[in-house]
Amino acid sequence: MGNDLQTGTKLKTRVFYGWRIVAAAVLTFGIAVGVPYYNLPFFYDYFQSSFHWSVEEITFGFPLAALLTVWAGPLLIPRLSPRWLILAGTGVSALAFFGFSTMRGSLAIYFLLYLLYTIGYICSGPIPHQLLVSYWFQRKRGRAMGIVYVGVGLLAGLGSFFVRYLTEHLGFRAGLAGIGFLMLGAWPLAIFVLKDKPDEIGAYPDGADDPPPDVRIAPLAWRELFRRRGFWLLLLGSICSIGAIGSVNIHMKFVFRESGFANQKLLNATWTAAAVLISWTSIAGRLGIGYLADLRSKKGVMTATYFAMAGAILVLSLVNASHRGSVYTFAVLFGFAMGADYMLIPLVAAEQFGINTLSRAMAIILPLNTIGQTWFPEFVSYLRQHTGSYRAPLAFIFIAALAGAIAVACLPRQEHVTADATR
Repeated sequence: MGNDLQTGTKLKTRVFYGWRIVAAAVLTFGIAVGVPYYNLPFFYDYFQSSFHWSVEEITFGFPLAALLTVWAGPLLIPRLSPRWLILAGTGVSALAFFGFSTMRGSLAIYFLLYLLYTIGYICSGPIPHQLLVSYWFQRKRGRAMGIVYVGVGLLAGLGSFFVRYLTEHLGFRAGLAGIGFLMLGAWPLAIFVLKDKPDEIGAYPDGADDPPPDVRIAPLAWRELFRRRGFWLLLLGSICSIGAIGSVNIHMKFVFRESGFANQKLLNATWTAAAVLISWTSIAGRLGIGYLADLRSKKGVMTATYFAMAGAILVLSLVNASHRGSVYTFAVLFGFAMGADYMLIPLVAAEQFGINTLSRAMAIILPLNTIGQTWFPEFVSYLRQHTGSYRAPLAFIFIAALAGAIAVACLPRQEHVTADATR
């Protein structure tokens, strides 16, 4: 009898389905976020030369869409399962990129397509993948989250090669359509492999025999969540840091061009090298920081990461064509910090407010982060337009990143959630 129980326990441990969720989510997350978000800016200078749009007009698409879709998170995310969010979101994103590939110069159409893409991003991007990992893991949540976020960096880097090849051989429209087709690759995995929660197959997080204590705690009410000082500090810190990251991602190619990389082929090659190095260095950041987050203070790890991001932006301000090594130094530091940045937010939120409040907290945090992620770059475009260089914009990005690090450093150690305060 004892041997049978021991064999059963080993079998249960060996077939824990959570790691299959992680493996599938690596690909679906990379497809939903890594490929489109990190490679769409590659086409901005093509939009400028083909349609004669200004940089301000080109970069206005995402912030406008983020502002108009801020309702999507609170309305859709609590009502749809992670799997359905991924299916619907990647489908909408695919439609948007097919539309981008057929544009003929209408800014109104461009803004409408960005609206579609942003809804797809909110639905299929970080939130459903963060929820999947958080539902399936507790003790190893940081490591699992880090592995899932590897997909973003891995497919973003591969996507950079993909879009450059298609664009240089078939034109930028083929590159955009190619991204649209890639979006549909998430569907088989979402349909046949992903499962929303362990209880769908009679399991518990981490393959344990019993549910963890935080699963039994009811979610915080909206009013109680908004009364938490940690919620507002996490929101402020993440908006500032992600706004800085978004500004760099959107303007990096233009910064390189102003720094002396004027030849189009050299500019494309430099951007591709930096984008790939950023994407793949972010893998080390995600894995390393995810491991540390399971062993050390998540607040301390997040604070150090945010200060590292501010340092990377200082290095970017020194990049120039005569010292190409500065590009690689910037890319390594920025990629490592960026890789850890996004994945730490749900880990800290789950620790601060409880796992069952995570979807509610992230339904507010992510859309507002997206506004910061998109409107910060737009303000950078405004500064660039009115100052004539990227000197002042880069100073603004640095200050924003530094403010984010300070806000996170002020987070309480942990706000313990009790069942009494959840009604």
